[in-house]
Formats: sequence, structure tokens, C-alpha cells
Amino acid sequence: MTFDNTATPRSLLRRYLAAGYAVFIAYVSLSPFSGWQEQGLSFLEVLTSPFRQTYTAFDAVINLLAYLPFGVLLGLTIRVHCNAKWSVLWATLGGLLYSAVMEYLQMYLPSRTSSNSDILSNGLGLLVGAILAVSVARHTWFARITAWRIGFFRKDPGVDFGLALVMLWMFAQINPTLPMLGSVFITVPVYGTFVEIPKTPFDIWESLAISLNLMMAGMLLLTLLRERRHAVVGLVLVLGVVALAKFAAAATLLKSWALLLWLNTEAMLGIVLGLLLLAGIGWLSRRWLFRATALVAVIYLVLVYFVLDDSAPSAAMRLYHWRYGHLLNYNGLSQTVSSLFPLLLGGYLWWAQTHRHREEGEK
Repeated sequence: MTFDNTATPRSLLRRYLAAGYAVFIAYVSLSPFSGWQEQGLSFLEVLTSPFRQTYTAFDAVINLLAYLPFGVLLGLTIRVHCNAKWSVLWATLGGLLYSAVMEYLQMYLPSRTSSNSDILSNGLGLLVGAILAVSVARHTWFARITAWRIGFFRKDPGVDFGLALVMLWMFAQINPTLPMLGSVFITVPVYGTFVEIPKTPFDIWESLAISLNLMMAGMLLLTLLRERRHAVVGLVLVLGVVALAKFAAAATLLKSWALLLWLNTEAMLGIVLGLLLLAGIGWLSRRWLFRATALVAVIYLVLVYFVLDDSAPSAAMRLYHWRYGHLLNYNGLSQTVSSLFPLLLGGYLWWAQTHRHREEGEK
């Protein structure tokens, strides 16, 4: 059964996710954001160069898969305002223009290569994603899921942005070279298969950082949910998705002996401690919950930046059995998102609290 989903009461979450994914593409495409210089190449030469000159099957697949979610998000966002055909067209053309801008800017980065084949594979990913989006949006089960989401969470302004923050937090956790909910990259010497890895000293500060990280996500959920009793189920579901995604990423990307390095003692203790602390503050009023969440975010930042020994994204590369530069960008992005999340959370809490006070003053 199908459903003409041309309008929904709230579609801001799709916009936030599409905008966030555009930032993700820009980070991956333009990282390391240094060494900008003219290289004597015109963009027209890039567009008209032979495809075989810069084409590799691996790059084509990676680019297609990278832009496919962008096509889905653009298609879902535009579908609210246009019919199916126009949604596919505008999502593909808009994403293709964005892809061309990224390739143009890459001409000024000596460490990157602009390629017309990349634009072509990106466009194919956008087209497939947009078609998938309009196909899914036609079904009644998609409308029911959307209605369930709207009913499950508060109707306050900014809730969709809060949900986007939860998804951003989840994305930052799935890097397999980070401990479960951790913030410091795992760095160990290179070992062969079946060679025992020496045990490192237990770090209570890492456990505390993991607890605070979990508390930020859990307390954010408490501010978003209509009924707080659903927070336990929601947090368990989020942790389950993160753990499964992290294991899948580790099985795909890491060497066999590093498969479960992210599941260490500090992580287990930190998760248990974080869950207990969340259970203890679940009774707080909404006003005090906002304040407590902001305090946790500040303590987390202080702990990560001034107490824990940080490590560069490149230090985790030895864990991978792949040797592609995309992974270094992936690690750098994970670290950047982990650092930005508490700041974005603080901004959201300030906005939500200010808006709440304004509404109370008008009543």
C-alpha cells in the first residue's frame, strides 16, 4: 500500500540531517584544509579529461556509497514540497552541483585530486538515493514511523535539532579505533596475528570520560522524550545500534587481533557508572535537567582536553588492514565531531532554555 507523502507536520529533522551530511562531505573532501595553492589546472580540463586517466573501481564505489545517503536525505527533504519526479530531479542536480564545487576546491589542495569520474559516480549515488527516497516515502509504513516519531518526542521547537544531535553523537561513537564511547584513539604497536597484546594500565579517567559521554546522550534524550520512562528503552536501543555498528566497522576495517580492542575494561565500567548516574538524576525537573546536562558537558570537555592523554588520528592507522587515505579523514572527522558535540549540545540547551523562558513570560 502506498501513501502520497507530500506534506508532514514536521520535516526539520530531514533538513538538519541533510545539512549535516553536506558538512560531512565537505570535511572528507577538503581535509586536511591546508596547503591551498594554484596548481595550474583549470576546472574545464578536469571535466574534459579522459575518464580512464583518474578512474579506479574502488574510488567509484566509495564515491557512489558516500553520496547515496545524501541523495536519500535531499530526496526526502524536497519530497515534502514537490512530486516524486521533481524531487528526484532537484535532489540529483542539487547534489551534483555540490559535488562539482567540492571537486573544484580540491584543485587547490596538492594532497587531493579532482576528477570528472568522481563527479559521475557521485551523481549516480545521488540519483539512486533520490529514487530510493521517493520510493520509500510513498509507503504507509514510512508515514506511520514519521507519525510515531513525532508522537514519541516532545512537540517543543528545537526537538528535531536535538534528535539530529543524538544521531551526530551516534556517528562519532562507531569508529572502531576508539574505545566504546571513548574519546582517545587506541594506539598500540604493530603485532602479527595470534600475538598477545600487552595489557595497559587501567585508566579511571577514561572510565569517567565514558560515563560523562554516555550521560550527555542520555540526558539529552530525557529532555527530548515526552515520557521519561521511555528513556531507558531509548538509550539501550541507541547503545545497541552503536555497538553493532562499531563491531561491523571493526570487522570490516581492522586487523583480526584488533577486532575487540574497543571493548575494554574502562569502557564497561564507564557504561555501568553512566547508567547508574542517569538513573539517579532522572527525577530532576526539566529546568534542573538542562542545567545538569550543561554541567556534564563542561566537565567532559575539561577532562578530555586537560586530563586525558590525547592522540592524533594518524596514530590509529596501524590498526587497519586497509591503507587508504579515506580512513585518516574518517578518524579525524570522528575526533572533530566528538569535540564539537558538547559545544553543540550547550548551544542547543541555551536556545531551548531561552525559548522556554520566553514562552512562560508570554503566558
